[in-house]
Parts: sequence; C-alpha cells; structure tokens
Amino acid sequence: MRKFFLTTSALVAMAASATAADLRRAPPPPPAPPPAPVYNWNGFYLGIMGGYGWSDRVGVSVAGFDFGGSGDLKGGFVGGTIGYNYQPVGSQFVLGIEVDAAWADIKASRSAAALGVVATLEDRIDALGSVTGRLGYAWGPALLYFKGGYAWADNKVTATLAAPAVVLSASESNFHSGWTIGGGVEYLFARNWSGKIEYMYADYGSATFGEGLIAGGFGVSATVHTIKGGINYHFDWGGAGPVVARY
Repeated sequence: MRKFFLTTSALVAMAASATAADLRRAPPPPPAPPPAPVYNWNGFYLGIMGGYGWSDRVGVSVAGFDFGGSGDLKGGFVGGTIGYNYQPVGSQFVLGIEVDAAWADIKASRSAAALGVVATLEDRIDALGSVTGRLGYAWGPALLYFKGGYAWADNKVTATLAAPAVVLSASESNFHSGWTIGGGVEYLFARNWSGKIEYMYADYGSATFGEGLIAGGFGVSATVHTIKGGINYHFDWGGAGPVVARY
C-alpha cells in the first residue's frame, strides 16, 4: 500500500510539473493594434491646380449707359497654389491663407458683317488669381472649407475689321481687381499629399478700355464661376505635419 501511495504521488507531481511547463510555454498574447492616425493640417503647402470657368455676367458701359447682360465667356485655366494652415491643438477647425494664380483662356467673341466688312470683338481673360482666407472643419483625412477675399484678372479686348483686301486689328489689356467667395473639400490621401475640388465665384470689377478711340472710353466688367481640381504637397515646416501617430 505504501508503495502504491508513493507511486501515485510521484505521478501527480510529474503531471503538475508538466502542466506548469506547458503554462510557461503558452503563446504570448496577440500584439496590440497599431495606433490610430491623427490628421494634422498645420504647415505650408504648394500645389498645382486647373479647371474650367464661365461667365455669369459681362457688362459694357459707355457714357454712363450699361449694356451688360448674360455673358458667354468660357474656357480653361491651369496654375499653382501656395498656402499655410493653422490648426489649434485639440480643435477640428483649420484656419489658413492661400494665394493662387493661373494662365487662362476664358473668352468670348461676337461678329457682325455689313457691306463686305466683318467686324469681330473678342474678350479674353488670359490670367487670373486670388488671395483668400480659409476657414475649414476637419474630420479624419477630410477638410471641408470656405474661402473668400481678393480676386484679380488680366483681360484683353481685341477688335478686328476684315475686308476683302485688308485686315485691321487692335487690342488692349487691362488689370481687373475685385473679390471672390466659394469653398471646397480637400482630402489627405498620403503622408504629405492631398487632393481638392473647389468652386469659386468672382466679381472682377470694371476696367476702362478704348480711351484713345472714344471720349472717356468704355468700361468692361465680368463675373465668373470656376470649378477647379488640384493636388497639394504639405511640408513639415511650421507644424507637426499633416499626419502624426497617436500613442
């Protein structure tokens, strides 16, 4: 009987030892999930953009009389952007300033014929830009923003008379200053890269043309809608960068 108890005790001790060894060799717990990214819009950025513009109204005023109406200016543009964002710590609001400029081909022309002579008048915006403030609201990698401020355009008016034996042409360019307002959405699709889609409305004010031909000249004004897309590269200067990890 004593031998039986000794044998049983030895077996129990061996089993306990094996169980303890198995417990020591148990697999480690699974690794913790990676930290969720925190999107930070602080800092400078540079970008390229392009889009399409069309006129809402084109006005021509002569001797105090306004002959404005719905215009048919339309065409494309391409250019660049530079800006700076500031996002207060712990806030989803983003403040910023943005400057853009573009080469443009937004134009319209009218022609009339009489007695074998064709007269053509072309109005063409060949450059445009703006300096605006931005106010945005960020959630995750997306930023919804509104912007507004100063807008400018370089406008060229060309008059042509074409007869069977001769063609006469004269042109004049003037700088227009006005204002703009609109908004868009921007999305961080990579560490330092974002894409945007934006709508803007601009009133470029009036500029005087043809003072050498008509006493006092004639005023030309235009309001323009634009739709643009763009890609921005965000630098890590002046901020923590567009994306940092939360630990």
